[in-house]
Formats: sequence, structure tokens, C-alpha cells
Amino acid sequence: VQLQASGGGLVQAGGSLRLSCAASGRTFSSHDMGWFRQALGKEREFVAIISRSGYTTYYADSVKGRFTISRDNAKNTVYLQMNSLKPEDTAVYYCAAADIFTAVAESFGYWGQGTLVTVSS
Repeated sequence: VQLQASGGGLVQAGGSLRLSCAASGRTFSSHDMGWFRQALGKEREFVAIISRSGYTTYYADSVKGRFTISRDNAKNTVYLQMNSLKPEDTAVYYCAAADIFTAVAESFGYWGQGTLVTVSS
């Protein structure tokens, strides 16, 4: 599966953005989908994951209550709604696909190219 992330941009603290990740191929609905981020000079970190059915989600503590992951299997797309953004959310955000429900980046076999989110204070 090939992944294409979009929707990043510049937003003020407290604002919102919605990221999208479009997948090609027929196997989208057979993968659990996740979002990761990497800030400049920092390691990549897990953000959120959604099960292939969409019924189960899991979030990093740093984004819980502010971010919402969702998916539309008919459109082969996964979303990340980001509200109450903080400057520390500034990072390149990546979508990824896995065959298991996990927060471990090494378990994700497919990655998108990343989209930059910048939150100004």
C-alpha cells in the first residue's frame, strides 16, 4: 500500500488542523493505521492508531483529548483531527500502516512521506 499524507500547515496555538492520509491499493481496510511525528532534532514518536475496522483507537498521552484519529475505508483514507494545538506539537507528521495494532514504529511496514505542522505561539 502507498500512503500520501496532506493537510499540514502553519497554525496559531489553540487552533486546529486536520491531516489526511490517502492510501492506494485494495488492502487499506486490512491494515491498522497510525500517525507518528518527528520534531526537529528529536526522535520519531507515536501519536495515534486506529484498528482496521475503525472501532478501536489508542493515543499517546501527550495528545489524548486533543487529537482524534478516524478512517473511511470506502475512501481509503485515515484522518487526524488536531485541536487545541500547542507549539510542542510542531513536527513532521507521518501516516503508516501495520498488520498489528501497536504503537511500535518498527512494526509499521508502510509509511507516507510526511506533512509539516507548525504551531506558532
